[in-house]
Amino acid sequence: MSQRHQTRTLPAELAAPAFVAGWRTRALVIGVIFAAIGIVLAFLSGDGWNHFFRAWLLGLMITFGFAVGGQALLMVQYLSGGKWGLLVRRPLEAMSRTLLLPVLYFIPIAIYGVTYGKLYLWAQYPNAAEAAKQKLITNEQAHAIIFKHGLLNPKVFWIYSFVAFAIWFLFDYLLNKWSLQRDADPEPRVPYWQTKFENISGVGVVTYAILLTGCSIFWVMSLDPTWYSTVYGLQFLVGQGYGVLALVILTLIGLSPAEPIKTIFRVTEQHDLGKLCFAFTMLNMYLAFASFLIIWSGNSPEEIPWYLDRIRGNWGVIATLDVIFHWLIPFSLLLSRDLKRIKGRLVVVCCIMIFARCWDMWWLIEPNFADARRNLHFSFGMLEYATVPVAMIAIWMAYYFTQLTKRPLVAVNDPHLAEILEPEHAHA
Repeated sequence: MSQRHQTRTLPAELAAPAFVAGWRTRALVIGVIFAAIGIVLAFLSGDGWNHFFRAWLLGLMITFGFAVGGQALLMVQYLSGGKWGLLVRRPLEAMSRTLLLPVLYFIPIAIYGVTYGKLYLWAQYPNAAEAAKQKLITNEQAHAIIFKHGLLNPKVFWIYSFVAFAIWFLFDYLLNKWSLQRDADPEPRVPYWQTKFENISGVGVVTYAILLTGCSIFWVMSLDPTWYSTVYGLQFLVGQGYGVLALVILTLIGLSPAEPIKTIFRVTEQHDLGKLCFAFTMLNMYLAFASFLIIWSGNSPEEIPWYLDRIRGNWGVIATLDVIFHWLIPFSLLLSRDLKRIKGRLVVVCCIMIFARCWDMWWLIEPNFADARRNLHFSFGMLEYATVPVAMIAIWMAYYFTQLTKRPLVAVNDPHLAEILEPEHAHA
């Protein structure tokens, strides 16, 4: 009988392989180099620091998406069940434990953007009516700032953001604590732990959706106070799942040459994760296109400027590339059954997905500002988007790799462990 069809045995050593430390070192080096370049660029442009913090907001949203999105996908897995959870649980837990770094990333945005009013018009011009008279903002912007003042003000911004972080920290603490306790349980009480995780995850997923909607409104949507969208939070929710799943697959494939992932990461589960990527890609496509279609068909003067800001003045090129990177390429490639079962090809798709997530976030953020909307142009400041987010993501990745080494990569009391150690079928 071939090794492919033999029952596998879990190795005695379940810790992350030694080469993960090398990943962490390389990530730190990349982070330091790109951070230095970003600071230099900020001094080379007259408006360099403003662009620096715009790019910082992009880096915040990507790393925040990995940390909180990792927690959310972890809870979804507990609710849905399935043996794929045994593979993704430790990477997702490691992501969730990195939340402290996005919190630290958030503080400069809150101080620079809100306290000093450098990014958000509603913070820069609290007296919107007077600012409109002086032609500092448009009448439409003034009306929106006045109408939304009960929500869009510095006090609510700070309180909501830190309450949200505190709640997510609580869920992180409980999920990670109970995971270790289940591993240490001398009697694998499957119904007990399953019920315990399902109960907290049910509450957690609903709470996540509510809190994320508010954070996406405060941190990104309110950059343009005239814009509103009922699906904005849902788009961020799906986008986080899209990026997190791609990173989880990259992590597992990277770990698969060594034990213990080598033993449990079968082609069957790799194929299943690829199919889940395909599902997130389709859902992402649907939400983005549906939002555009509704506004296009309504043709309301209050709504269409947001899209016009992002397709005119050469931004149409960026929007077209966004469609290609974000949806067309992943969708087309993930249609292939063989691609989802070949590690090297799946790695390429997942890298494209993460890059596309960053590209899409840039398209969402940058045209909110007066000098950029309907006016895509080169400047040293624009280069910040190629340096600052890379530095922030690289440093976050180093922290993520550190967390990945803190715990065994396999949950030994998982009820699906025996199933995932079974031999694959001959047709798999």
